[in-house]
Amino acid sequence: MLKQRIITALVLLAILLPALFYPGSYVPFACVMLAMIAAAGWEWGRLNGHGPRLSVFIGIEALVLCGLSWALGLLQLRLTGLWIVAGAAWVLIGAALLKVAVPGWPRIPKPLRLVGGLLALWVAWLAVVQARMVGVNFLLSILLLVWVADVFAYFAGRAFGLKFTRSKLAPSISPGKSWEGVWGGVAGVVVLALAWVWGDRAFGASVPSLYSRLAGHGWWLLVIGAVFLAAMSVVGDLVESLIKRAAGAKDSSQLLPGHGGVLDRVDALLPTLPLAMMLACL
Repeated sequence: MLKQRIITALVLLAILLPALFYPGSYVPFACVMLAMIAAAGWEWGRLNGHGPRLSVFIGIEALVLCGLSWALGLLQLRLTGLWIVAGAAWVLIGAALLKVAVPGWPRIPKPLRLVGGLLALWVAWLAVVQARMVGVNFLLSILLLVWVADVFAYFAGRAFGLKFTRSKLAPSISPGKSWEGVWGGVAGVVVLALAWVWGDRAFGASVPSLYSRLAGHGWWLLVIGAVFLAAMSVVGDLVESLIKRAAGAKDSSQLLPGHGGVLDRVDALLPTLPLAMMLACL
């Protein structure tokens, strides 16, 4: 399993890194993200009980929606209103879904679930590509926030969470997650934010990170923003876990051997990306 995970990770990096750092153009990165969104759309169809053909069609729909937005010039527009609406939807709907938990998901009509998933993927694609258009440093500061939150949460949960069984975060959705893990992830993100601001200044970053932009409005906003985004990354993770549990699935698919599916890798980014773009517009 470990060998499989390593091979898959190396293949993904071999595709993603050249696209991410392609000089002078965001186009290769946007194309790679289109492929990922199409795969995530296919997985979304399967998780919601649609057949193989319809799931493929849903993946194509996600691809067409993003591609059409690109062709119409949405990537060149300032989408502050969209980020605010998408961010508010993630906060409110995410909280509602976690409240009703696994039994509440099947009660939501399939067409509504389908549209909601496609919109979430579409907004995430717009956000990640626009972040790349701002600059690699800016985009990486968002991506690493999610990864650091996940890593710190894992180790904090292992070190402290298992000792306190009453501190489970959402036992009916994801039994392995604890509040100790959440706080560990939040602490890791705050340290990352402070270190990145220092790095931007020390190395004279030509494109400021998300953290430097927030710090420019005050250190209090930097800390609040980092904590908020770390918390919303947990919401994204829990929402996908809820949906998989309702579908009786361990992973969203087996597209990425050893890692599960695309949604398993980007679930925490779905709410974090538009919210980060919203904060960057301040």
